[in-house]
Amino acid sequence: MTVYAYVDGPLGEMLLTGEESADGRTALASLSLPGQKGGVVVREGWRHDPEAFLGIATQLRAYFTGGLTRFDLAYAHTGTGTGTDFQRRVWRALEDIPYGTTVTYGEIAARVGASGAGVRAVGTAIGRNPLLVVRPCHRVIGADGALRGYAGGLERKERLLGLEGALIR
Repeated sequence: MTVYAYVDGPLGEMLLTGEESADGRTALASLSLPGQKGGVVVREGWRHDPEAFLGIATQLRAYFTGGLTRFDLAYAHTGTGTGTDFQRRVWRALEDIPYGTTVTYGEIAARVGASGAGVRAVGTAIGRNPLLVVRPCHRVIGADGALRGYAGGLERKERLLGLEGALIR
């Protein structure tokens, strides 16, 4: 069963979706921002359940106030969070980028064994990351140090990097 909730934050009202397991726990499947390119929208049959997301809401608040540098979450392996094998490799690489640092698309490509034209495929995979903020795709920048592509908008990417002290201008 897919459940969802909205959580207010400095980037706007975030939509959280999750997959409920037989034991009643919820694994996070997506975190979407308002106006996000490719963001999830609530579908018929999904159940609104803010209680299911209390833990992630607490972690998000701590992150946005500077009190949390790494999320500790269970991710859904079905539904909106699955992706291809290549996308999952890229997404795992994103999770290894430390708070307050940036890496280039080329560095991520090298980490997942994609070279040359693979950088473009890495960019596409990053653009399909269903877990904005918690899976830190905002920490990936261009080889020239420029902020490039962020499904939630470059202004939000800049804001997240500024929050983490990683913005170099």
